[in-house]
Amino acid sequence: MKGPLFYSKILLFGEYGIIQDSKGLSIPYNFYNGALKKDENPSESAIKSNESLRKFVTYLENLQAEQPELVTFNLEVLRQDVNSGMYFDSSIPQGYGVGSSGALVAAIYDKYANNKITVLENLTREKLLQLKTIFSQMESFFHGKSSGLDPLNSYLSIPILINSKDNIEATGIPTQSTQGKGAVFLIDSGIVGETAPMVSIFMENLKDNGFRTMLKSQFIKYTDACVENFLHGDVKSLFENTKQLSKVVLNNFKPMIPEQFHQVWQKGIDTNDYYLKLCGSGGGGYILGFTQDLDKAKESLKDYKLEVVYNF
Repeated sequence: MKGPLFYSKILLFGEYGIIQDSKGLSIPYNFYNGALKKDENPSESAIKSNESLRKFVTYLENLQAEQPELVTFNLEVLRQDVNSGMYFDSSIPQGYGVGSSGALVAAIYDKYANNKITVLENLTREKLLQLKTIFSQMESFFHGKSSGLDPLNSYLSIPILINSKDNIEATGIPTQSTQGKGAVFLIDSGIVGETAPMVSIFMENLKDNGFRTMLKSQFIKYTDACVENFLHGDVKSLFENTKQLSKVVLNNFKPMIPEQFHQVWQKGIDTNDYYLKLCGSGGGGYILGFTQDLDKAKESLKDYKLEVVYNF
């Protein structure tokens, strides 16, 4: 048995901001994917995944009992499949900010949800919000608190524009340029990031008045501008605003940036060779980079492997 593939995602803009109603833009990233599977001779990682799925099934049984109006599953078949060794076979790195649990949630919903909303329907805003709410409840099993965006992106495999908490839409992004020198890329920090502790640091900081003011007047302002610039293909403004965003993050989100990257981050701002930002909740995993000249960025970051995700 092997189910359909569900892809990883990248939140280009909006990490942390969307908790406070900033705009966000999330795109599918097809380099990584995962699928539900059964094997005759499961590997160690398959057995581990199966154990995690057993706990997830119990969680879903409770969710269905508590909120039957939200979502119901074919729990009997799901329980049988898990008991007979089903697991999630995934190349998506965990704790890297590219949506490993999101792809799993999407796969389970796709296969076992009753009356599911499908990609083929006319995806009204109501339907998108309903899916996001369902996915948010399902993914909370992994993160403690989830926006539901990662599974939504993985499930639909289309770019999603977040205007605010209750206003999301499927969107088109400008076609990639094969000739351009600019790029969005990922750097592997070499450290696994844990989402929950990073989110609790952020929630703790939110109690501080100065931090809240900075979020509104700087972080959200530049995030919203970047989303608009990106969608309208305004590359010049995009890089001006990304530079400002990179500065704000370095000054105010230090705990989310692995220590050995503080100088690398500053170097990008000083030289304009590249600008770095968080990919997901930070604390490790991938770091997202933006550059107007990929060759320059590669030279400047020659100690790191760059994975290009989008070309300007």
